[in-house]
Amino acid sequence: LGNPVLEFATDFNSRAEYFWSHGLISDSTYNMFTSVCNYSRYVSEYYRDSVSPSCLKVMSQVTRETSKFVDKYDVTLDVCISSVLSQSMAINPQQVSERVDVCVEDKIVNYLNRKDVQKALHARLVGVRRWTVCSNILDYQLLNLEMPTISIVGSLIKSGIPVLVYSGDQDSVIPLTGSRSLVSRLAKELELETTVPYRVWFEGKQVGGWTQVYGNILSFATIRGASHEAPFSQPERSLMLFKSFLEGKPLPEVF
Repeated sequence: LGNPVLEFATDFNSRAEYFWSHGLISDSTYNMFTSVCNYSRYVSEYYRDSVSPSCLKVMSQVTRETSKFVDKYDVTLDVCISSVLSQSMAINPQQVSERVDVCVEDKIVNYLNRKDVQKALHARLVGVRRWTVCSNILDYQLLNLEMPTISIVGSLIKSGIPVLVYSGDQDSVIPLTGSRSLVSRLAKELELETTVPYRVWFEGKQVGGWTQVYGNILSFATIRGASHEAPFSQPERSLMLFKSFLEGKPLPEVF
């Protein structure tokens, strides 16, 4: 599970601490973001078409300070100016964001909308005129975001199925802090002892991220320098993580 929404309030409200700790918002805005209107409350109100004046005030301040010229899915990445307003995500209402690696999305979208490419891929446009990264063809019930899935993860583990939760550490949309705390809480509930203490792991001769393992069946890991879509922004490190998980091997402790 990569940068997943496991529990609505924990995952969404960790955004405030992430913004503040990375210098995206001021102390006073952080205090408002945690006490006046947290992010889970705002999203809940937004999808019920009932945003309160207090939440609107807080979110306006947060948006102003974080700036539309910072990619919320990868806070350290420069943005592609031509497409900084190109998409709106369901989990980021009233905000828009470029994806990863400056203008690569523009190039990919243009490429996949070429008629010869679509013909070669045997791709048909059904119900849409153009291929886009995010469309509204799939009609998600957005309030389902509030339904926790961490209990399903627990059921998988009880059934003997290994689980890895990982986070790109430059993602402010579903920050690593929320995921890490939820995994730790689940481990305690399942009475899983730590088998691999929190440590770095390597890909090549560089630190690929950090990891902790509980009971040899539940793992948490970060991918250093990765965005919300970790395999897109850090393919080599993501591949190392994925291969190690599939092979049941610990992440490299040395290089």
